[in-house]
Amino acid sequence: MTDKDRTETVQLYRIYINAPAEKIWAAITDPEWTGKYGYAMLLDYELKSGGAFRARANEGMLAMGCPEVISDGEVIEADPPHKLVQTWRMTMTPELAAEAYTRLTFDIEPVRGGVCKMTVTHDLAGAPLWAAVLRGDQEASGAGGGWSEVLSGLKTLLETGRQLPFQSGPA
Repeated sequence: MTDKDRTETVQLYRIYINAPAEKIWAAITDPEWTGKYGYAMLLDYELKSGGAFRARANEGMLAMGCPEVISDGEVIEADPPHKLVQTWRMTMTPELAAEAYTRLTFDIEPVRGGVCKMTVTHDLAGAPLWAAVLRGDQEASGAGGGWSEVLSGLKTLLETGRQLPFQSGPA
């Protein structure tokens, strides 16, 4: 393992969103919201320890030949609206499905003036292909901008009520 591999195993993103914690929580767990930003995946959660997590492909993904369930995992901890810890495995391709389950944590903390700080920590040990996608390394080939794109879309949607122009939802 190279030094670069060791330092890029965990990806950490911190953003400030002008929205209450409850609204941010809904935006990351409710398919009514998740279909409107980022990759427009339709997420299903059983929000309890040991509960199932599934991400379903939107209509555009299905039209491109993606499987119906493109990601799966398990909820480790759910403390609405403050913390969500889960495993996550991408199943869109056989190569991605063969990688290890990763650990994803959302921490949402009110700070001041109605603003919340959201920290996303994604431990991608054993999943180098998925790590590259989430870093945005595959953006030029059409795989999107990873967590930076997803979180930018989430923030824009919550603060303005509008999607980023290229995050138009399930079509």
